[in-house]
Amino acid sequence: MIAIIKYNGGNVSSVQNALNRLKVDSVITDDPEQIVKADKVIFPGVGEASSTMKLLKEKGLDILIPSLKQPVLGICLGMQLMCGDNEEGDIRGMGIFNVNVKRFPPADLVPHMGWNTVSDQASSLFLGIERNDDVYFVHSYYCELSDFTTSVCDYILPFSSSLQKDNFYAVQFHPEKSGGIGNQILINFIKL
Repeated sequence: MIAIIKYNGGNVSSVQNALNRLKVDSVITDDPEQIVKADKVIFPGVGEASSTMKLLKEKGLDILIPSLKQPVLGICLGMQLMCGDNEEGDIRGMGIFNVNVKRFPPADLVPHMGWNTVSDQASSLFLGIERNDDVYFVHSYYCELSDFTTSVCDYILPFSSSLQKDNFYAVQFHPEKSGGIGNQILINFIKL
């Protein structure tokens, strides 16, 4: 069973639909007991960082998520909230990854929206994925490159398209909207 964390961050149903297509059982929940008992946890997100972090704190999820022992996958805003200082709303995330989240400079169109290439894949999430395959992004903020970076995308500047630390995995792109490549990434997460 996979627990998909429910909060005001949107796209939880599209993540569940992607898991349904893969015939994987999941539940959308903000119940700590269900989350702790799940085999794996997905922390998705589309939305604004400061209001989402406020809601997570009200529900105690900001303390629960970093304490989880099973594999956890953060997606988009979920990834950014797993990091440290965040320029969106000038907040502090959960600090799972000691990485700052910054706004893209206005050197090109922001948000970064659409298909783009990921390279330098260095995570089991990318098993069976070709080097320089494209995935789907929608974001105005990015996670800096760091020792936790497991793939890189270049839009305006190079940034972390995925991160990993211990049982915590995170992707800036949307695997649930990235076709066959995204399905493979979800399958690889399920197999962890």
